[in-house]
Amino acid sequence: MPWRVSQFQDQNYRALRKGCLREKVLFEDPLFPITDDSIYYNRSPTGAIEWKRPSELCTDPRLFVDGISSRDLNQGSLGNCWFVAACSCLATERSLWTKVIPDHREQEWDPKRPDTYAGIFHFRFCRFSGWLDVVIDDRLPTINGQLLFCHADNSREFWCALLEKAYAKLNGCYEALDGGNTGEALVDFTGGISEPMALDKEGYRTDLEKRKKLYQNLLKAHSRGSLISCSIRPESGEQLEAQTGCGLVKGHAYGVTDVRKLRPGVGLLSFFNTEKLFMIRMRNPWGSTEWNGPWSDGSEEWQRISKGERERLGVTVRDDGEFWMNFDDFSTYFTDLVVCRRINTSWFSFHKTWAEATLFSEWLLSASPLQNRSGGCINNQDTFLQNPQFVFDIPSDDSALLSLQQEDNRSYRREGLGQNLAIGFEIFRVELNRTYRMHAFQQKVTGSTYIDSRSVFLRAELKQGRYVVVPSTFEPGDSGRFLLRLFTENPAQLRELTLDQPKPSFWSCCLGYPKRVTSVHVHSATGLRLPESSSSPDAYVVISSEGTKVKSKVHKSNSNPDFDLKGLFYRKHETKAIKIQVWSSNFLRDDFLGQVMLVADQNESDSSCVLQLLDKSNRQHRLGSLLVEVSSSNNLTAL
Repeated sequence: MPWRVSQFQDQNYRALRKGCLREKVLFEDPLFPITDDSIYYNRSPTGAIEWKRPSELCTDPRLFVDGISSRDLNQGSLGNCWFVAACSCLATERSLWTKVIPDHREQEWDPKRPDTYAGIFHFRFCRFSGWLDVVIDDRLPTINGQLLFCHADNSREFWCALLEKAYAKLNGCYEALDGGNTGEALVDFTGGISEPMALDKEGYRTDLEKRKKLYQNLLKAHSRGSLISCSIRPESGEQLEAQTGCGLVKGHAYGVTDVRKLRPGVGLLSFFNTEKLFMIRMRNPWGSTEWNGPWSDGSEEWQRISKGERERLGVTVRDDGEFWMNFDDFSTYFTDLVVCRRINTSWFSFHKTWAEATLFSEWLLSASPLQNRSGGCINNQDTFLQNPQFVFDIPSDDSALLSLQQEDNRSYRREGLGQNLAIGFEIFRVELNRTYRMHAFQQKVTGSTYIDSRSVFLRAELKQGRYVVVPSTFEPGDSGRFLLRLFTENPAQLRELTLDQPKPSFWSCCLGYPKRVTSVHVHSATGLRLPESSSSPDAYVVISSEGTKVKSKVHKSNSNPDFDLKGLFYRKHETKAIKIQVWSSNFLRDDFLGQVMLVADQNESDSSCVLQLLDKSNRQHRLGSLLVEVSSSNNLTAL
């Protein structure tokens, strides 16, 4: 998706920097002043806070010292481990951090040209409708000459402190970052989609094959620039961020900084060794407090790995917050994993390419049932279908990735309105020609969980057909804007269903307006056998009514096809039959095999019926039966 770049609060970095250089002054941001309101909205300062520029904290400050690394940053006196862990992940992927920290060479201090420094920086975050360019000055909150919040190991390095300030400005103040979801920050850094996994609840701890497959997926995701974080979910009543006996901290976000397969052994022994170690590296945002079990820093297990390999992996014996674990141990101790994937939509790629469709909409509360768009989750049977509805097509059996993202409200925490809505969505398989909103429940194929997260993700395997996705809040009556993103192997033509029924037109006066709506669902009944000649037919089924028809996929070389076709017909002449025909595809001319006629008041009902196929000689029973489900109503908004 070609995200556009907008200027947050209409501040233009280049224009502001140029003005400061012209006037020979350092930038002071009027929209994020050096006051307590820029730090807290609920708490009071814990000491005398002074805002200082980097040049007042050290000599020869730098944006980066010896490049950028996941080991550069440490969490300060703010409960934003989720953000700092995401920054650790960001630092591992150059193609990402150069987008978040644009023009990094230009923004770097140049001691040879001090006159080019204006005390202004800018960073970019992907938020809902695109990339936001956030401008800040370089004044940072300190107590007793020490940075109050995120800081680097090297006192001369300031990229993490400045990035945190820009993110705090975006969200209203520093305290707004107290508590959060690592996946949210990862999405803000990448514009990707966040996929959460519960390792304990989804069977990864007990199922070896499932665990191996997960590791392969993580290995591939990490190699393609995805960002990964993990945490240990505390039990009910347990204290947050309490250290366990193995050194891990519950309720605390860790950034995954590497995923590697290793061969144990030294020299040629490692080359001929078929054993593989599945390893994963993490970093504690505190910059200390590490795992002390197998493969921890300095543990005897590392003697199985050559010194050169240990150096290449960056294995240290100091408490810097970064450590390795065997993936089996990782799956045993950690409960939650978040993978932020950058979905490949480039057609010029050796990797799998996805087609992306994106739409914005909103949940609105209205007194009119037909205008209300905030019906709550599917538990609210009377109102659920009032929610916004989106239709898309799957041309052939395909995987689909769906992401529902609500507008971020963290900046409204000061007003007490910063909580996320509990959101989710349901997916229904509908008639192949549906162009109007659903008014009755159809076959539900899958759905997401409802969580109060900024985004909800689902991966689904879908058969060929047309589908309607209904995003909703869990409770009816909640309002807010949202973004729906759909990724499929082939373009899915995602669009919102806005009309409830066909609109009257000038031609309706002459040709008539529909009086009846009928939904027809054709299945193969038990015992359906199509005639075989030299080979089995390439069978397909067609449903037609008053010039409108829908066609199933072709079942190649199959005399017992599994038909599953749905069609919706708005009919002006109720007495005209609906025709169901079976054909065999042919290069020159398709062969007609047989048909069923649905006649008003004879075959039509709101139930299922088994109908005999007539062959082309009208000799009944020869072709067996079709199972036909029919729903029909004179109310055009009934189905």
